[in-house]
Amino acid sequence: MSVTPLFSAARNAMDRAYAPYSRFPVGAALKTETGAIHAGCNIENASFPEGWCAETSALSHMVMAGGGKVKEIAVVAEKMPRIMPCGGCRQRLSEFVADDAVLHLCDLDGVVETVPFSAVFPLGFTFEDGK
Repeated sequence: MSVTPLFSAARNAMDRAYAPYSRFPVGAALKTETGAIHAGCNIENASFPEGWCAETSALSHMVMAGGGKVKEIAVVAEKMPRIMPCGGCRQRLSEFVADDAVLHLCDLDGVVETVPFSAVFPLGFTFEDGK
C-alpha cells in the first residue's frame, strides 16, 4: 500500500498554511476506512493560541465531508522532519481513529517512519471518562 497520495495531500496543504507569526507551516492529511483523503494546514491568529493546527483543520474537513474512521495520518512540517502532532491534536485525532490507525512521520520528501497511533497516544480521554 502506497502512502504517496496521503503524503502529497499533506505536503500540498502545508504549502497553503497561514503561518505569518511562527513561520512554521505544517500540513496534515487523514485517510479514512473508505479511502477518502482529507487535508488541512495550520492557520495562525494574532490572538495566540486561537489558531488551528493542521490536524485540527484536516479533521474539520473530514467531518464536513461526512466523517468516518481514520486509518492513516500523515504530518509534514517545512522546518521539522518527523514532526509529531501536539497533545491537543492527538486527543482530537483519538476521537476518530480506528483501533489500527497509523501515523506517518514525514520530511519534505516523504514518509520517514510509520508508527501505530496507539503508541503515540496510549491513554487519551474517552467518552466513558466524561460520564
